[in-house]
Parts: sequence; structure tokens; C-alpha cells
Amino acid sequence: MEKGINNFMMHMEDTAQKIQYFLYARKSSESEDRQIQSIDDQVNRLKNLADNLHLHIKQVYTESKSAKKPQNRPVFDEMMARIEKGEADGILCWQINRLSRNPIDSGTISWHLQRGVIKSIRTIDREYLPQDNVLLLSVESGVANQYILDLSKNVKRGIQSRLEKGWIPNVAPLGYLNDKDNKTIIKDSERFNLIRKMWDLMLTGHYTPPRILEIANKEWAFRTRKFKRIGGNELSKSGIYKIFTNLAYAGIIEHLGQQFPGKHDPMITLEEYDRVQMILGRNGKPRPQTHSFAYTGCIRCGVCGCLYTAETKKKLIKETGEVKEYTYYHCTRKTRKVACNQKKNVRVDKLELMIGNELGKYTILPQFLDWAVEELSQINAIEVEDQAKIFSSQQETLKAAQKELEELIKMRYKELIDDESFIREKSSLQVKIDGIKAILEKADASPKQYLELTKRSFRFITYAQDAFLTGGLELKKEILLTLGNTPIIKDEMLHIEPEKWLVPIQIDYPELEAEYLMLEPTKTLMIRERTEAIASIRTRWRGIVNDVRTIIEKSEGKFKIIDIEPDFLITLQAA
Repeated sequence: MEKGINNFMMHMEDTAQKIQYFLYARKSSESEDRQIQSIDDQVNRLKNLADNLHLHIKQVYTESKSAKKPQNRPVFDEMMARIEKGEADGILCWQINRLSRNPIDSGTISWHLQRGVIKSIRTIDREYLPQDNVLLLSVESGVANQYILDLSKNVKRGIQSRLEKGWIPNVAPLGYLNDKDNKTIIKDSERFNLIRKMWDLMLTGHYTPPRILEIANKEWAFRTRKFKRIGGNELSKSGIYKIFTNLAYAGIIEHLGQQFPGKHDPMITLEEYDRVQMILGRNGKPRPQTHSFAYTGCIRCGVCGCLYTAETKKKLIKETGEVKEYTYYHCTRKTRKVACNQKKNVRVDKLELMIGNELGKYTILPQFLDWAVEELSQINAIEVEDQAKIFSSQQETLKAAQKELEELIKMRYKELIDDESFIREKSSLQVKIDGIKAILEKADASPKQYLELTKRSFRFITYAQDAFLTGGLELKKEILLTLGNTPIIKDEMLHIEPEKWLVPIQIDYPELEAEYLMLEPTKTLMIRERTEAIASIRTRWRGIVNDVRTIIEKSEGKFKIIDIEPDFLITLQAA
């Protein structure tokens, strides 16, 4: 018996020695890795493991990069390239999530393992081999990826919650402090009044930012806040400009292009802020305004890139004595970097005519909408059936894993295995079960997720042109923004780069519509011929519908497509 065990161990050692291992240690500076051991600790522990198992380490790779995005780790990419060339066929790492936290890298690793390009992946507590069940590696990689997704969602949710409550979600600006106990922003008694004095000097118009900086640092001995590793220094030149361009001092929090009213005590008024921007040669940062112009803030100049604004002018008609109002759009010309020659105004009626013409490029007949909805419903029915089968298979896998866990517990109860083995196997099974549950929860989102969005896109191109002619200002603006990237005006002409899903409609639909309109019942066209012609049109239209559906699904719903129903148009026209 003992001889057999020794022979087996010798065989395992021989096998391990044949495999050339790359040791890979990684730690990200982001919150995902707060509980992970340092790179040096990982390397030392893994080297000890290699010594104990008689593994040959060909090279040690270390990296301080996040693994949540593919092609973000040059060291990892170099290691994988060398493995593909056959320079090594094993990886030694702390945990499987050190190798990947994204599905692209996880898939590459799994594929190399299945094909035997990688013969062994050893972590601190287990080994993955080509002949293993691929589900376990997939589940563990999926858990690592899901952790990153959940972490990102939670962080964004937390930031949004603080913004909506009126609190700055990150480090408070100079002059304020983060009250960690109450999770609010309070005045910094040491610096608040000094920074207010900086604003006062700037408001006089007699001091430049560099001069105020010199006064603050040299005469007032101003120093920045001291943190654990940084701070406690003189205010920098960039720092003084950050102060004079930060809307937070006026009580407004800016985040990712949005503005939120802050609950912290403002240091200055909005009027004071705007005056300082004028002194600096700036025009201030845009704030929400109340006006009755539909397209301000969404059209840019094709020459200088500045936004278009609008104004209303009154004109007296001498013959009748009537006063008429005209709305004009023109470039704000807020930049000095590019000389803008777009000085002509564009009347709103001409602008809306151009927008209507743009919409006409994508407008389809109601009959084509009916065919599109019918095709999408058929596709969805097939996908629902396929997903139901996949879901059922995943549930069976979960039941098997849960049963395996129950059997493990019974074995421990009967003292057939020791505590150490029980804990190790239970932990492995629990990870597997949690991973499958996560996959099931994610799979619970049916193919209908993008079905309604795609149907909405075809309703939009059917009714948007009519809705634009009859709708209010907000609807007109939403329709314009749905068409594509930021519209531009150059030489009084409107240009719009359409969203990707509109391109197949623009290119291939007009020919189908022309053929369809020529098929009106005539004495020269037999019913059978007309039926065959319509069938041909529907077949080609089905291809366009599928192209649009594929583009929208690949975009993961990033396109903003407003819903326009025919009932809405009837109501507007009746009004």
C-alpha cells in the first residue's frame, strides 16, 4: 500500500516537473483588491508552494493593474503570448481572479486550458486541469466578473444617492471638509474665510490669480489640507484656477455633465461666480435655464464647435401696424481658438424644415411597421424557447451541486472525512452554487429585454415625422436627439450623423418603398404576380429588420429611442 502511494507521488512530481510554470501575481489599487495580499506576499507564498510540490517556475510576472477590462494589463498579455508560443504551459497564481475579472480574458484562459495549451493552473488551494469539468472554472471566473459588475453598480448607486441628497460624493473642495460621521460637507474653519478672501480679491478686478496666489502663500501662509500621504503644501497655480472655476463654491455640484443643488453652505453667489468667469475671460459654465427654445444646447456650429443659442426678435409691420416675433438660432462663438465665420442667423421655421427633411430619410410606411413587428415577435418566440431550455439545464446543474453539498454534509456527520477536507470541499461547492445562482438570476432577464426597444425604434421611424410637425417643444427636441450624434449647422445647413441602427433604413428601405408603391392593384398586374412581388419585398425587409435588431442588441440598449404611438398623434391632431 505504502509503496503504491510512493509511486503515485513520484509520478505526480515527474508530471509537475515537466510543466513549465509562469508565476503571475497581481494587485489592483482599486477597491476590488483591498482584501488581497500584497504582490510580495503572493510571490513568496507561491514560491513556497512551488518548492513543496516540486514545480518549476520559469519566470515571475508581477503587475499592479485592474483586471476588470481586457487589454489593460501589458504584463499579463506578454505572459499569455509566451504561453501561446509554447514557452510555458502552466500558470501559478494566488486565486483564479488574479488572472481575470472580465469575460474576454476568462474565455481565453478557459479555451487555452481546454485545448491543453495550458496544462495546469495552480492556485494556493487547488489545481485546474484540461480534463476538469469546464463549468467550475467558468463559474469561478463568472463570480469574479460579477463581483466587479456589482461593485461598479453599487458605487454608482452610492454616488447618485449622495448627489440627489445634495452632497458632494468625493473629496470636498478647499474650504470645506468631509464630515465622515454624518456623511455631509462642512466648513473648514481654518481655510473657509481665507478662500472667501481670495474670491473677494478676484471680484475687485484689480488682482490676477497669480497675484492672489502669491498673497495667499506668502502673506497669509495658506497651506492645503494635510492627508495621509499628500497635502500640507502651498496652493499651486492650477489649484487657484480650480477654486475660481468650481461651481461648488456657489452651491452647485457638477458630476458627469449634470448639475445638482448642494446642501452645503455656499461661499459665493451665482452672480459673483459669473462675474469672476468674465474677469477670467470665460463665459461661465452652463446652468439649467428656463426658456421656450427647443433646440438650444443640442446643436453645435460646424466651424468652431460652439453651441447654438436662440433669441426672439420683434418686427413692426408698417403696413398693418402688427408686431411679429421671429425666433433665430445662431452660433454663440464662445471660443477664441477657432475663428468662426458663421454669423448668419437661421430662422426656426427653416431649421424645423431641415429637421423634417432629415426625418424623411428614415420614415417608413405603416405596412412595413406591421411586417417588422411580426418578424420581431417570431424571432422573440424562438429565443424564449431556446432560453427556457438553457435555464432548465442550469437549474439541473444547480440541483446536482446542492445534492453534492448535502452528501458532503452527511459524510462529515458520519465522520467519513475530516474537518479540513470538509471545509475545503464545502467552500468549493458553495462557490460553485453561488456562481450558478448568479448566472440564473442574470438569465432571468428574457430576450424581451431588447424586443420592446427594437419595436419602439420601428414605431419611431413610422410616426416621428408626423409627431415632429404636431408636437410640443420638448418632444421636438427629443425627436431631434434620437436621430443621432450632436447635430451641426454649417453655412445655414443642418447635418446629422445618424445613429447606427438608422443606417440600414436609410440605405436599403427607399428602394423597397418605391417597389411597394408601384404594386397598387392595376389591370395589368395579376394577383399572383403582385403577391410574389410583395413576398420578395418582405423577404428583403426581413433582412433589414434583423440588421436593426442586431445593432440595437449589440449596443446593449445604449440608444435613446423615444416611444411614439399613433394614438398620441391622433390626440395631438384633434387638439
